[in-house]
Amino acid sequence: MTNLVLFTGSSILITMNLTVNEIFYSIQGESVHAGLPCVFVRLTGCNLRCRYCDTRYAFNEGSTMAVGQILDRVASFGCSLVEITGGEPLLQKGTPELATALLAQGHEVLVETNGSLNIDRVDRRCSRIMDIKCPSSGEASKNDADNLARLTANDQIKFVIGDEDDFRFALQTLDRMPDVLPRDRILFSNVAEQLPPDLLARWMLDAHIRARMQIQLHTVIWPNRDCGV
Repeated sequence: MTNLVLFTGSSILITMNLTVNEIFYSIQGESVHAGLPCVFVRLTGCNLRCRYCDTRYAFNEGSTMAVGQILDRVASFGCSLVEITGGEPLLQKGTPELATALLAQGHEVLVETNGSLNIDRVDRRCSRIMDIKCPSSGEASKNDADNLARLTANDQIKFVIGDEDDFRFALQTLDRMPDVLPRDRILFSNVAEQLPPDLLARWMLDAHIRARMQIQLHTVIWPNRDCGV
């Protein structure tokens, strides 16, 4: 990726290019914003290889776009809610600039990240939706533990649960977390086709857990589509 340097009067604005896998308009399927129309900017590349990953097509495929081009494309949908996702968006140097530019245009911005990189690279006015990888993902060792102290009440965390060991891991993590996030911004999801949702629901009820259960809404609406949802 290269930088495009623009001269505006006496100031210099450096605009990064990003590698974009897809930009699409859909229904938000996860997070506390589930059910709302949302524009998704999916960036290419990921540093993790979770066993249950459903976006492997974003590991390498993508086209180079300047931040201005992305803003124009997002604006064409006329939607105020925007999510920057991946892959892992924090791998790209231009992601913080993109997030700040979207905020400047009046968008509500979500940034979904796998939790392995410093989330404070992104403006805290964004809602950072941070995964905490559980053991069955195969990537739990990559969690950046310092990110727990970087969370604000505007952020969200997500545990993807594949088995009972994952559930216990999530409970232990919650026990040592700062009391920053409201309970409805702590999300538990079941790994599709691995853990029945009713079983996760039963575990949560039995544990009187301080969290919200979520099911991927987009997989219910469009069960046979992998991209663009």
